[in-house]
Amino acid sequence: MGEYLVEGKFVLTMSGAGIGVIENGAVIVSGQEISQVGNAEELKEKHAELPHLGGPEKIVMPGLIDAHIHTGIALLRGTAQDTWNWMQQGIAPFKKHMQPGDVRLGSMVNIIEGIKSGTTTFADYDYPLDEIINNYLEIGSRACLASTINELSPGMDKLKIGELYPLDEDLGRERLEKALELMEKWEKGGEGRLTFLLGPQGPDMLGEKLLEEIKDLSQGYGYKMHMHVAQGDREIDQMEKRYGLRSVPFLEKMGLIDENLIAVHLTEATEEETCLLAEKGAKMVHCPGSIGIIDGLVPPVLEFLEAGGSAGLGSDQAPGNNCNNMFNEMKMACILNKVKKADPTVMPAWKALRMATIEAAGVLGMEDTIGSLEEGKKADLLIIDINQPTLVPILGSPIRNIAPNLVYSARGHEVETVMVNGELIMENRKMKRVDEEKICREASAAGVELAKRAEGDILSSANEMVQLMEKGYL
Repeated sequence: MGEYLVEGKFVLTMSGAGIGVIENGAVIVSGQEISQVGNAEELKEKHAELPHLGGPEKIVMPGLIDAHIHTGIALLRGTAQDTWNWMQQGIAPFKKHMQPGDVRLGSMVNIIEGIKSGTTTFADYDYPLDEIINNYLEIGSRACLASTINELSPGMDKLKIGELYPLDEDLGRERLEKALELMEKWEKGGEGRLTFLLGPQGPDMLGEKLLEEIKDLSQGYGYKMHMHVAQGDREIDQMEKRYGLRSVPFLEKMGLIDENLIAVHLTEATEEETCLLAEKGAKMVHCPGSIGIIDGLVPPVLEFLEAGGSAGLGSDQAPGNNCNNMFNEMKMACILNKVKKADPTVMPAWKALRMATIEAAGVLGMEDTIGSLEEGKKADLLIIDINQPTLVPILGSPIRNIAPNLVYSARGHEVETVMVNGELIMENRKMKRVDEEKICREASAAGVELAKRAEGDILSSANEMVQLMEKGYL
């Protein structure tokens, strides 16, 4: 950390209603924070002594925020796609064989992947979280963490599809206590880069007693709840069998729908349920790439926004999405919703940029700290090379094509430098704190060993990927 002048042909502040463009702008970074934002020539004259980053052929913008990601299962990338029953027959045969080292290495790969495509804050939702916390401390990025709390016993892959999950209250309580222990130990750790959320996995995966306790913790201490809600027909089926209610009416009955709820996916939510969540102040995370691949559906994010709700974007996880790149997520959000509505004007590029920055920060309760380039906020920012073929040309008039080019054309490699908390954690495409090549080699080897251990369970699952292998298509 130090003091820098960061210059851009275009500085995208995300302040105001749009993307907040300053042409020929600059940002002054002082320690962990942004101290000034304005005209480049004026700031260069006043601060000629400061080290100079960026330049007149760069875009400077806030770091991207992945509002829902599971980095701990990255070693399962590409193993559970083009298949039905993704959770039980896709990833469950692998997960039972995962070891702590597999979680740590996979998470490392995912975080590096995200940083190299501009993600500076990861709302990571995993168990066990201990190894993953150390990754964020080592790499230097920001993390908003939720330790997964559920009452699911091992052996999910052995249940018949549609069979009611057995819930183990003691196991759930153990996971809640572990989550609270981590929150107490690490809150504001890493020079303030670590923050925490409560992580009940889903209303179908915890009993009423534990959900009630988590609600009391949330409302009593102000912790937000990061929860999968109506994430698929599997969940709805479980809820109706166990409680005779769909997920959203059940949460309403429990008193769990309020401004502290971050509802992820809403894949199967009806329009009425979606509007109820928005009207009661709950937030939404839209993961279009993951849900598109897993379910072949587009969640009701437009309906949620139209009802006055606030939503951010997330990449979810590698074995579903196969990609943890927020440029990809912005593009998917725009295109899939245009197709769904048969309307090319819905979900415009500028809105997707905001949903991956300032609006995602609001979903996580961090809008006063990150998400835009404004005086007093943390210095989390990106320097993007506008001379990459995917961005050429960048126009300032008669219309600005910056947002469409970033959302519909950029692939993430255009991100040249990444700063978090005023520290350069990637410069000129090179990770500053960790050995990327070594980590990727170790993770690749660990993935091969995991597949060997899981081979029998994978083959016995007989899912569509196994069948495609047997037919010689893969």
